[in-house]
Amino acid sequence: MAKKADLLDKAKELKLDVSEKNTIAEIESAIATAEKHEVREATTAKAGKRSQKSLDEAEAKAEKEARKEAGDTTPQEGGEATVKKGPKPIVRPLIERRGKKYQEVAKKIETGKLYNLSDAMKLAVETSTTKFDASVEVHVRLGVDPRQADQNIRATVVLPNGTGRTLRVAVFAPEDSHSEAKKAGADVVGDDDFLKQLDRENLNFDVLVSTPQYMARLGKYARLLGPRGLMPNPKAGTVATDVAKAVSEAKAGKVEYRVDKQSIVHLAIGKVSFGATKLEQNAQSFFDSLQAQKPSSLKGVYVKSTAITTSMGPGIKVENVVS
Repeated sequence: MAKKADLLDKAKELKLDVSEKNTIAEIESAIATAEKHEVREATTAKAGKRSQKSLDEAEAKAEKEARKEAGDTTPQEGGEATVKKGPKPIVRPLIERRGKKYQEVAKKIETGKLYNLSDAMKLAVETSTTKFDASVEVHVRLGVDPRQADQNIRATVVLPNGTGRTLRVAVFAPEDSHSEAKKAGADVVGDDDFLKQLDRENLNFDVLVSTPQYMARLGKYARLLGPRGLMPNPKAGTVATDVAKAVSEAKAGKVEYRVDKQSIVHLAIGKVSFGATKLEQNAQSFFDSLQAQKPSSLKGVYVKSTAITTSMGPGIKVENVVS
């Protein structure tokens, strides 16, 4: 009891709110806290990092970090617990979020099955849901690295049955080539007058063919033509000395394809109205061309997966035609 009496005297000096009803441990804890506070007040400055405000903020921050490390997410004194309002959202499967027509035709495609090219084309024609003449597209995921120059696949192919689109072809060439280009079916043919058309940003064509010597004059229009895919390119066959041949190929269905950043090649090979047989012929021509572009430095798998789809239609997984 002598110890408790001494502690009570000391607590009285410190003006603490304790009495004989408190235990010795409680009194000692109150005295220790008060002495710590006194020492702290004696060492604090009026402003700066050693001010009372800064020390309190540092202590609160340390407590918060300690709770965070311990995973304590209970609300602190004066705070309110966050309660999620409303019922848990119900996420429907993707197929149920599609239209009724899409769901109906999607039932014809077996999940996980790999179809051969002939059956896939028949299914593509049957599963087209649009009122317009939808395009049929081929999507091939390659095992190449497009960042490597020798694996950046880019080429052209002449589809035997065309693309189903009526292309407007423009020719920028010397005057002695104009008559041949017009006979081949060019829609726009010009020299200096064609450059005036570009100055007005009048791009009334889908393909631009140029001779090699005239390419330098198109340099100032690179920002106009490049983003639209209209800049002539030797790999695309649109830079040629024989402009008549280039125009004939473009009109006949010559298309360019290239691998994107995700190592996928996308190409429209025709319209649903072509029928399965013509679409298969176009697809086979594309696959033959893609096989010829296989990089010699590639060590892994060249083609990882192949899919065929129509505009707004379901995808059909196809057996890899290219090895």
